Amino acid sequence: MSTASIPFDPKEISEATTIPGFGAGSPTVIFKYPVSPREGYNAVYRRKPLWQVTGSEQSMFSPKVNPDNIARAFVFDASGFPMGSGGGPDMFGIEWEYVPQVGGSMVRPGKPFIEDANEIAEKLVWPDIEKWDWEENAKANAKFSDGNRSVVAWFLNGWYERLISFMDFEGAIMAVFDEDQKDAVKDFFSKLSDLYIKIFDKYLQHFPFIDGFCIHDDWGSQKETFFSPAVANEMIVPYMRRVTDYLHSRGKYCDLHSCGQAYKQIPNFIAGGWDSWSGQNMNDTHKIYEEYGDKILVGVTPEIFDPSTLTEDEQRERAREYAEKFCRADKPSIFNYYGASVQTRAYSEELYKQSRMNYSK
Repeated sequence: MSTASIPFDPKEISEATTIPGFGAGSPTVIFKYPVSPREGYNAVYRRKPLWQVTGSEQSMFSPKVNPDNIARAFVFDASGFPMGSGGGPDMFGIEWEYVPQVGGSMVRPGKPFIEDANEIAEKLVWPDIEKWDWEENAKANAKFSDGNRSVVAWFLNGWYERLISFMDFEGAIMAVFDEDQKDAVKDFFSKLSDLYIKIFDKYLQHFPFIDGFCIHDDWGSQKETFFSPAVANEMIVPYMRRVTDYLHSRGKYCDLHSCGQAYKQIPNFIAGGWDSWSGQNMNDTHKIYEEYGDKILVGVTPEIFDPSTLTEDEQRERAREYAEKFCRADKPSIFNYYGASVQTRAYSEELYKQSRMNYSK
């Protein structure tokens, strides 16, 4: 019997437990799933979902062995790296400064490493990843996963973001348009994809529990994408596709984390080989789902409401409305984490129940 045909059992709701929510968020409901959370999460990427996954079914993994994760203050592994610390050189030697007030790091603007992309070939020192202490970090993470939840390796500094770290935003945006710099940018992105494939090969060798990758490359502001779809298709998409093709060949799913207004770029996300994308709330994810949900898993944001203003029955009705629109066996989606504020116990139960029934049809 295929996983998608497992019928809903009311005990899945009645025997549910809770774990503390993230920060000040509501407690997360853990249902009596018919399979492990890992199997349920991975099933969505095979487009054979059992329920509407919300993110509690997966664990973020961002290992210390990658210098970028230390520089960006984004280490999430079992090595004991202290939270709230970071900064220093990334894998290319670019210095990042940790900003405690925001809990993250940035390259101090105003003194770019290069001012013209044609300088990359001469000035850039490519990292020697063989010198990274893979064995030590692998030992530290030997028990990172017990196999119960899907493990997603987060990877910061994609293609355009990496260029920004060298040139500042203004220099990077000019470089992808400037006819005198475009060839140098393409050559850099090509070599960057070669490097990333080698790094991911090391990840899969030393951290075999990884199920998928979430790779960051921000393309938009609050109101608009940074560049036209034509520019992105020419300058970035081919190099993304080489990496996603490699990861797919290794049996791993690929999630794109790209902030900002990205409606115009969805066809490029699809062309880039991404399996999923969850847009921030300036994006109309309902419209994006209707137009593109058959080609990419869309993280759909629910209609946001203040739980204190609705009765439990009204909250359940909102969850059923969401499930009827976006939890279709022929066109699955993901519950967007930017809508987590509505996930009360009542909403979570009803969404789970209704999505289980919808997806098992």
